[in-house]
Amino acid sequence: MRVNEILVSRAVKVFPKASSKKRLFCDLAQIAQDVHGVDYTTAFAALQDREGLGTTGVGDGIALPHARLPGLDQVHGVFVRLETPLDFDAMDRKPVDLIFALFAPEGAGVTHLKALALVSRTLRDPALCTKLRANSDPGLLYTLLTESQASQAA
Repeated sequence: MRVNEILVSRAVKVFPKASSKKRLFCDLAQIAQDVHGVDYTTAFAALQDREGLGTTGVGDGIALPHARLPGLDQVHGVFVRLETPLDFDAMDRKPVDLIFALFAPEGAGVTHLKALALVSRTLRDPALCTKLRANSDPGLLYTLLTESQASQAA
């Protein structure tokens, strides 16, 4: 699995800020609806429910919210960079500014886990995160996210 199989350029956004985690989940659900045809209400509720189990703020300013949804045939990603980091109750208590959300089919156990592992590995690269934080162009962010994996494989 590769990042460009789960993320399309239209699903990469830069926002000045999010007023709350709930507001961010609204934005993520809206992007998923607009780009992937996911039902907004279902996506928002699923993100909230998953976050209720424990934070998806993994540390170093990164959050990986994810949800399983009925009616999907593949994993879809949404990437948001916040210009003003958001308190996300992350494990390391640092605010979050890089958010990669995943929406997976209800029964996609292994595929969902592989997608999470892929995104986690990709965003574990400090040099990549520095480049993501230094750029505000969604097209460039998409290129950085999808080409970082290609250069790691080479």
